[in-house]
Amino acid sequence: MSATRMLSPRALFLRARSDFLSSGVRSLTSPPLPPSSPGRSLSSLSPPRRGIPREKMTEDGGLPRAKVLTIDTMNPTVRKVEYAVRGPIVQRAVELERELSQGMKKPFSEVIKANIGDAHAMGQQPITFFRQVMALCSYPELLNDDSFPEDAKSRARRILQSCGGNSMGAYSASQGLDCVRQDVARYIERRDGGVHCNPDNIYLTTGASDGIVTMLKLLVCGEGVNRSGVMISIPQYPLYSAALAELAAVQINYYLNEETCWSLDIAELQRALDEARTHCNPRALCIINPGNPTGQVQSRKCIEDVIRFAAKERLFLMADEVYQDNVYAEGCQFHSFKKVLFEMGPEYSNTVELASFHSTSKCYMGECGFRGGYMEVINMDDEVKAQLSKLVSVRLCPPVPGQALMDLVVNPPQPGEPSYHQFIKERTATLSALAEKAKLTEQVLNTVPGIRCNPVQGAMYSFPRITIPEKAVREAEEKGQQPDMFYCMRMLEETGICLVPGSGFGQRDGTFHFRMTILPPADKLTVLLNKVKEFHQKFTQQYS
Repeated sequence: MSATRMLSPRALFLRARSDFLSSGVRSLTSPPLPPSSPGRSLSSLSPPRRGIPREKMTEDGGLPRAKVLTIDTMNPTVRKVEYAVRGPIVQRAVELERELSQGMKKPFSEVIKANIGDAHAMGQQPITFFRQVMALCSYPELLNDDSFPEDAKSRARRILQSCGGNSMGAYSASQGLDCVRQDVARYIERRDGGVHCNPDNIYLTTGASDGIVTMLKLLVCGEGVNRSGVMISIPQYPLYSAALAELAAVQINYYLNEETCWSLDIAELQRALDEARTHCNPRALCIINPGNPTGQVQSRKCIEDVIRFAAKERLFLMADEVYQDNVYAEGCQFHSFKKVLFEMGPEYSNTVELASFHSTSKCYMGECGFRGGYMEVINMDDEVKAQLSKLVSVRLCPPVPGQALMDLVVNPPQPGEPSYHQFIKERTATLSALAEKAKLTEQVLNTVPGIRCNPVQGAMYSFPRITIPEKAVREAEEKGQQPDMFYCMRMLEETGICLVPGSGFGQRDGTFHFRMTILPPADKLTVLLNKVKEFHQKFTQQYS
């Protein structure tokens, strides 16, 4: 048998390929040689000039195996997901921080990240009682330490006794620790003036986001014109648009009214719903109250109108209430959707399906990293509820430390307990400081020509409208950027301030905004606001 016949098919291919390339024949992808040019052997040309991609050979002399997962073969719905709060501008902010740490010269000495509601990262101090109990739960030997107050120890013992092996390191039930769900139910009853809450309707979650995505998974079904549609406010928190994109659901936009402090108008809900019914099956209505990114607090009348609308149009209500303690404006008050629903009587309380969400991440707590939260479901079909229990069991359980912290939020120190006065002092100081910073933000921004900021009634953000000169709009378009992204990126590069462009949250065509948190300490917030003022004036002058 000849040597050639002993070669493997792959080796034969490689030999033929080599003979072809060294024969002086030009690649079919290369332009023909002009008559006056002397021919050159392909072996003297680089692979790209031969029209052949440069490929690394494996150790055995073969070609590398193509990737199974590529940008073209991955889940196409994931490619559609966008999350502006941690998008390109934030990635650039991280790069700038790294460059500053390496000694590179910038027009600023630090990057101020005002892009996300991460309270502790912005300098807000944790509540002492919460951290004491978490320390005791994490290291039970500290229960013998006399420096910890007795009410902290009693909370820790109760939580640990509910954990497998008396350890937070054990899995919990998928729905969450029983004692925590009972405490959540009691908290809701106190908050809502005695409206009954069944612990079986409480699901502990990995932050509120986990509960919201879980409910959307249950709601989305159908194909074509029967595909589920979900109504979300514009501007909106990008979790909603991202989750809907991943689930291939239809996003139905309804616009908040900027002229009346981002109020919600039932006529606008009806417009959005009627238009959507021509191409999808609207099934749910999402409300964020207090609002993110717009900071509005819905009135009781507005909530009643929304409930009537949902009942009339047979929509599942989702109430995102994670900022329920963050209400600052005079005359504003938080009303939970559940309380209003039940006070409207059996016509609504027995029929309207509602899921409401809360979290440890916002309010006065700011404990984002623990990822604690809960959702309560009302009037859910029993068979669907069984499916919900199955769905949450797939992820085993939410983080037990987050569950423990959620328990402390809903069961804080009570009058007469050793930690009560310090707890109230810290809670009040945090919320009062936020209220002052909300007012400061509105006042300073409204002194800047070309910036208009509505009152920050609640939550942790302002969402001012900015005027961008037409020349800057054209330059942004030439760069393939949204004008407010161009504006915010320029601000980051020149001032070190990281904001999120309004286009990441949605806005009416022809308007531009940015979202900024009010979380930095008052002195740093003042510096930030003055830098924004100076930048906007300089930017406007440059492009006018």
